[in-house]
Amino acid sequence: MPSSKRTYTPAPSAVPGMELKLYYCGAEDCTPGHSWGPGLKDHYKIHLVRRGRGIFRRGGRTYAVTAGQGFLIRPQDVAYYEADADEPWSYAWTAFNGLQADSFLSRAGLGPESPVFTCSDEESGGLWRLIEEMIGAGSRPASRDLRLLSSLYALLGGLVDRAENARNTVLPGGGSPAGEGYVARAVAFIETNYSRSMTVEELAAELGLDRKYAARLFKEALGVPPRQFLLQYRMEQAGLLLRRESLSVAEVAHSVGYRDPLLFSRMFKKVKGCSPQAYRNR
Repeated sequence: MPSSKRTYTPAPSAVPGMELKLYYCGAEDCTPGHSWGPGLKDHYKIHLVRRGRGIFRRGGRTYAVTAGQGFLIRPQDVAYYEADADEPWSYAWTAFNGLQADSFLSRAGLGPESPVFTCSDEESGGLWRLIEEMIGAGSRPASRDLRLLSSLYALLGGLVDRAENARNTVLPGGGSPAGEGYVARAVAFIETNYSRSMTVEELAAELGLDRKYAARLFKEALGVPPRQFLLQYRMEQAGLLLRRESLSVAEVAHSVGYRDPLLFSRMFKKVKGCSPQAYRNR
Protein backbone atom coordinates (compact mmCIF):
# COMPACT_ATOMS: atom_id res chain seq x y z
CA MET A 1 0.00 0.00 0.00
CA PRO A 2 1.55 3.34 -1.03
CA SER A 3 2.17 5.96 1.61
CA SER A 4 -0.07 9.01 1.93
CA LYS A 5 2.00 12.19 1.82
CA ARG A 6 1.20 15.92 1.83
CA THR A 7 3.84 18.65 1.73
CA TYR A 8 4.20 22.39 1.33
CA THR A 9 7.35 24.33 0.45
CA PRO A 10 6.97 28.12 0.35
CA ALA A 11 8.74 30.19 -2.28
CA PRO A 12 12.02 31.66 -0.99
CA SER A 13 10.53 35.15 -0.74
CA ALA A 14 7.29 34.01 0.88
CA VAL A 15 8.63 33.86 4.43
CA PRO A 16 10.90 36.86 5.08
CA GLY A 17 12.96 37.41 8.21
CA MET A 18 16.22 36.24 9.68
CA GLU A 19 15.15 35.34 13.23
CA LEU A 20 13.16 32.32 12.08
CA LYS A 21 12.51 31.01 8.60
CA LEU A 22 10.36 28.10 7.46
CA TYR A 23 11.87 25.85 4.78
CA TYR A 24 9.15 23.24 4.25
CA CYS A 25 6.61 21.08 6.09
CA GLY A 26 4.52 17.97 5.50
CA ALA A 27 2.82 14.87 6.83
CA GLU A 28 2.94 11.22 5.77
CA ASP A 29 1.45 7.82 6.58
CA CYS A 30 4.57 5.75 6.02
CA THR A 31 4.79 2.27 4.56
CA PRO A 32 6.47 -0.50 6.63
CA GLY A 33 10.24 -0.03 6.74
CA HIS A 34 10.15 3.37 5.03
CA SER A 35 13.42 5.13 5.84
CA TRP A 36 15.57 8.18 5.24
CA GLY A 37 19.37 8.46 5.46
CA PRO A 38 21.95 8.21 6.74
CA GLY A 39 22.29 11.81 5.64
CA LEU A 40 22.52 15.35 6.91
CA LYS A 41 20.67 18.62 6.46
CA ASP A 42 21.72 22.27 6.63
CA HIS A 43 18.71 23.23 8.76
CA TYR A 44 16.61 22.06 11.71
CA LYS A 45 13.86 19.51 11.17
CA ILE A 46 11.30 18.34 13.73
CA HIS A 47 9.25 15.17 13.26
CA LEU A 48 6.13 14.55 15.36
CA VAL A 49 4.77 10.98 15.45
CA ARG A 50 0.97 10.71 15.52
CA ARG A 51 0.57 6.92 15.25
CA GLY A 52 2.79 3.85 15.07
CA ARG A 53 6.48 3.61 15.86
CA GLY A 54 9.97 3.59 14.40
CA ILE A 55 13.60 4.33 15.19
CA PHE A 56 15.71 7.49 15.00
CA ARG A 57 19.50 7.32 14.93
CA ARG A 58 22.06 10.09 15.39
CA GLY A 59 25.46 10.44 17.03
CA GLY A 60 25.90 6.68 17.22
CA ARG A 61 22.75 6.24 19.30
CA THR A 62 19.42 4.71 18.31
CA TYR A 63 16.14 5.86 19.86
CA ALA A 64 12.84 3.98 19.79
CA VAL A 65 10.18 6.59 18.99
CA THR A 66 6.45 5.95 19.36
CA ALA A 67 3.16 7.84 19.03
CA GLY A 68 3.18 11.04 21.08
CA GLN A 69 6.92 11.51 20.71
CA GLY A 70 9.03 13.50 18.30
CA PHE A 71 12.65 13.99 17.32
CA LEU A 72 14.88 16.85 16.22
CA ILE A 73 17.53 16.76 13.50
CA ARG A 74 20.05 19.58 13.85
CA PRO A 75 22.11 21.17 11.05
CA GLN A 76 24.99 18.91 9.98
CA ASP A 77 23.76 16.00 12.12
CA VAL A 78 24.17 12.67 10.35
CA ALA A 79 20.78 11.08 10.98
CA TYR A 80 18.74 8.05 10.00
CA TYR A 81 15.12 7.16 10.71
CA GLU A 82 12.96 4.20 9.78
CA ALA A 83 9.31 3.21 10.20
CA ASP A 84 8.55 -0.01 12.07
CA ALA A 85 7.85 -3.06 9.90
CA ASP A 86 4.70 -3.98 11.85
CA GLU A 87 3.42 -0.60 13.07
CA PRO A 88 4.79 2.00 10.65
CA TRP A 89 4.46 5.54 11.90
CA SER A 90 2.39 8.42 10.67
CA TYR A 91 4.28 11.64 11.27
CA ALA A 92 4.35 15.31 10.42
CA TRP A 93 7.43 17.47 10.04
CA THR A 94 8.56 21.04 9.76
CA ALA A 95 11.99 22.28 8.66
CA PHE A 96 13.34 25.71 9.55
CA ASN A 97 16.37 27.79 10.43
CA GLY A 98 17.21 31.28 11.66
CA LEU A 99 19.37 33.21 14.08
CA GLN A 100 17.10 32.40 17.03
CA ALA A 101 16.26 28.80 16.11
CA ASP A 102 18.86 27.20 18.39
CA SER A 103 17.93 29.49 21.30
CA PHE A 104 14.23 28.66 20.97
CA LEU A 105 14.97 24.92 20.81
CA SER A 106 17.22 25.13 23.88
CA ARG A 107 14.33 26.71 25.79
CA ALA A 108 12.27 23.70 24.69
CA GLY A 109 14.87 21.34 26.20
CA LEU A 110 16.02 20.08 22.80
CA GLY A 111 19.75 19.89 22.15
CA PRO A 112 22.51 17.62 20.85
CA GLU A 113 22.19 15.25 23.82
CA SER A 114 18.38 15.38 24.02
CA PRO A 115 16.92 15.14 20.50
CA VAL A 116 13.78 13.16 21.44
CA PHE A 117 10.77 14.60 23.26
CA THR A 118 7.51 13.23 24.66
CA CYS A 119 4.13 15.00 24.55
CA SER A 120 0.81 14.50 26.26
CA ASP A 121 -2.15 13.73 23.97
CA GLU A 122 -3.29 17.34 24.24
CA GLU A 123 0.16 18.73 23.47
CA SER A 124 0.66 16.35 20.55
CA GLY A 125 -2.74 17.23 19.08
CA GLY A 126 -2.00 20.95 19.32
CA LEU A 127 1.38 20.62 17.62
CA TRP A 128 -0.09 18.43 14.88
CA ARG A 129 -2.79 21.03 14.14
CA LEU A 130 -0.15 23.74 13.79
CA ILE A 131 1.75 21.74 11.18
CA GLU A 132 -1.54 21.09 9.36
CA GLU A 133 -2.08 24.86 9.31
CA MET A 134 1.35 25.32 7.75
CA ILE A 135 0.63 22.71 5.08
CA GLY A 136 -2.63 24.46 4.22
CA ALA A 137 -1.22 27.99 4.24
CA GLY A 138 -0.38 27.85 0.55
CA SER A 139 -4.09 28.03 -0.34
CA ARG A 140 -4.30 31.57 1.09
CA PRO A 141 -1.61 33.57 -0.75
CA ALA A 142 -2.62 36.98 0.61
CA SER A 143 -1.76 36.00 4.19
CA ARG A 144 0.52 33.04 3.54
CA ASP A 145 3.73 34.55 4.93
CA LEU A 146 2.04 35.71 8.13
CA ARG A 147 0.26 32.41 8.68
CA LEU A 148 3.43 30.37 8.16
CA LEU A 149 5.50 32.41 10.60
CA SER A 150 2.67 32.55 13.12
CA SER A 151 2.26 28.77 13.07
CA LEU A 152 6.01 28.16 13.29
CA TYR A 153 6.38 30.46 16.30
CA ALA A 154 3.34 28.82 17.90
CA LEU A 155 4.84 25.37 17.29
CA LEU A 156 8.10 26.29 19.00
CA GLY A 157 6.15 28.01 21.76
CA GLY A 158 4.19 24.79 22.22
CA LEU A 159 7.43 22.85 22.59
CA VAL A 160 8.69 25.34 25.20
CA ASP A 161 5.38 24.97 27.07
CA ARG A 162 5.72 21.18 26.86
CA ALA A 163 9.11 21.36 28.55
CA GLU A 164 7.70 23.61 31.27
CA ASN A 165 4.72 21.28 31.76
CA ALA A 166 7.12 18.35 32.17
CA ARG A 167 8.96 20.25 34.88
CA ASN A 168 5.76 21.09 36.74
CA THR A 169 3.77 17.87 36.29
CA VAL A 170 2.30 16.55 39.55
CA LEU A 171 2.94 12.83 39.83
CA PRO A 172 0.92 10.26 41.82
CA GLY A 173 2.19 8.93 45.10
CA GLY A 174 1.81 11.79 47.53
CA GLY A 175 4.42 14.23 48.71
CA SER A 176 4.63 17.98 48.44
CA PRO A 177 3.87 19.76 45.15
CA ALA A 178 7.43 21.10 45.14
CA GLY A 179 8.82 17.59 45.59
CA GLU A 180 6.59 16.23 42.84
CA GLY A 181 7.82 18.99 40.55
CA TYR A 182 11.41 17.91 41.15
CA VAL A 183 10.50 14.30 40.39
CA ALA A 184 8.71 15.27 37.18
CA ARG A 185 11.85 17.11 36.09
CA ALA A 186 13.93 14.05 36.98
CA VAL A 187 11.68 11.76 34.91
CA ALA A 188 11.86 14.15 31.95
CA PHE A 189 15.66 14.25 32.29
CA ILE A 190 15.86 10.45 32.31
CA GLU A 191 13.56 10.13 29.29
CA THR A 192 15.79 12.41 27.21
CA ASN A 193 19.21 11.31 28.54
CA TYR A 194 18.88 7.56 29.19
CA SER A 195 20.90 6.79 26.07
CA ARG A 196 24.12 8.16 27.54
CA SER A 197 26.08 7.27 30.63
CA MET A 198 24.56 9.04 33.63
CA THR A 199 24.56 8.69 37.41
CA VAL A 200 22.19 9.49 40.25
CA GLU A 201 24.67 12.17 41.32
CA GLU A 202 24.37 13.81 37.90
CA LEU A 203 20.59 13.62 38.09
CA ALA A 204 20.59 15.28 41.52
CA ALA A 205 22.94 17.99 40.25
CA GLU A 206 20.56 18.66 37.35
CA LEU A 207 17.82 19.27 39.92
CA GLY A 208 20.07 21.28 42.22
CA LEU A 209 19.46 18.85 45.10
CA ASP A 210 21.47 16.68 47.45
CA ARG A 211 21.72 13.12 46.10
CA LYS A 212 20.09 11.47 49.12
CA TYR A 213 17.27 14.01 49.23
CA ALA A 214 16.61 13.62 45.51
CA ALA A 215 16.49 9.82 45.89
CA ARG A 216 14.03 10.10 48.78
CA LEU A 217 11.71 12.42 46.83
CA PHE A 218 11.81 10.06 43.86
CA LYS A 219 10.98 6.98 45.91
CA GLU A 220 8.14 8.77 47.73
CA ALA A 221 6.55 9.79 44.43
CA LEU A 222 7.10 6.67 42.30
CA GLY A 223 7.79 3.88 44.77
CA VAL A 224 11.23 3.06 43.38
CA PRO A 225 14.61 4.80 43.70
CA PRO A 226 15.89 6.73 40.67
CA ARG A 227 18.54 4.11 39.88
CA GLN A 228 15.85 1.42 39.56
CA PHE A 229 13.59 3.68 37.48
CA LEU A 230 16.47 4.45 35.12
CA LEU A 231 17.28 0.73 34.78
CA GLN A 232 13.66 -0.19 34.04
CA TYR A 233 13.27 2.64 31.54
CA ARG A 234 16.45 1.64 29.72
CA MET A 235 15.35 -1.99 29.49
CA GLU A 236 11.92 -1.01 28.15
CA GLN A 237 13.61 1.02 25.41
CA ALA A 238 16.04 -1.84 24.77
CA GLY A 239 13.10 -4.21 24.32
CA LEU A 240 11.71 -1.94 21.60
CA LEU A 241 15.08 -1.70 19.87
CA LEU A 242 15.61 -5.47 19.94
CA ARG A 243 12.65 -5.76 17.57
CA ARG A 244 14.97 -4.32 14.92
CA GLU A 245 16.92 -7.21 13.41
CA SER A 246 19.34 -4.69 11.88
CA LEU A 247 20.67 -3.71 15.32
CA SER A 248 23.17 -5.94 17.09
CA VAL A 249 22.90 -6.49 20.84
CA ALA A 250 26.01 -4.34 21.26
CA GLU A 251 24.37 -1.51 19.30
CA VAL A 252 21.23 -1.78 21.42
CA ALA A 253 23.38 -1.70 24.56
CA HIS A 254 25.16 1.45 23.40
CA SER A 255 21.85 3.06 22.48
CA VAL A 256 20.49 2.72 26.02
CA GLY A 257 23.62 3.94 27.79
CA TYR A 258 25.77 0.81 28.25
CA ARG A 259 29.33 0.73 26.95
CA ASP A 260 29.75 -2.91 28.02
CA PRO A 261 27.42 -5.29 26.12
CA LEU A 262 27.98 -8.05 28.70
CA LEU A 263 26.88 -5.80 31.56
CA PHE A 264 23.87 -4.77 29.49
CA SER A 265 22.95 -8.41 28.87
CA ARG A 266 23.16 -9.20 32.59
CA MET A 267 20.97 -6.24 33.53
CA PHE A 268 18.50 -7.03 30.75
CA LYS A 269 18.11 -10.61 31.99
CA LYS A 270 17.69 -9.33 35.55
CA VAL A 271 14.79 -7.09 34.49
CA LYS A 272 13.20 -9.12 31.67
CA GLY A 273 13.98 -12.67 32.81
CA CYS A 274 15.79 -13.70 29.64
CA SER A 275 18.79 -12.70 27.56
CA PRO A 276 18.50 -10.01 24.87
CA GLN A 277 18.88 -12.63 22.13
CA ALA A 278 16.19 -14.86 23.65
CA TYR A 279 13.90 -11.84 23.96
CA ARG A 280 14.47 -11.01 20.29
CA ASN A 281 13.71 -14.59 19.22
CA ARG A 282 10.44 -14.89 21.11
